[in-house]
Amino acid sequence: MKYVYKLNNLCCASCAAKIEIAVNKIEGVVSAKVIFMTQRLTFEADEADSGRIEPMIEKAVKRIEPDVKLRRE
Repeated sequence: MKYVYKLNNLCCASCAAKIEIAVNKIEGVVSAKVIFMTQRLTFEADEADSGRIEPMIEKAVKRIEPDVKLRRE
């Protein structure tokens, strides 16, 4: 299943790239893409894993860019 998040306050393309790499490393994530210009994170994962994966994604994002606020779209 595909999930889309808005990454409010994403500061730069470098941070976007780091977030994309970190999310792709999370077990259960099939693929992830961060587009800096739209400030969106899109990832694919099994629906059964989404409850476990979403907190891990938020933790990874906050580690890289503490001021980013995630909002599910």
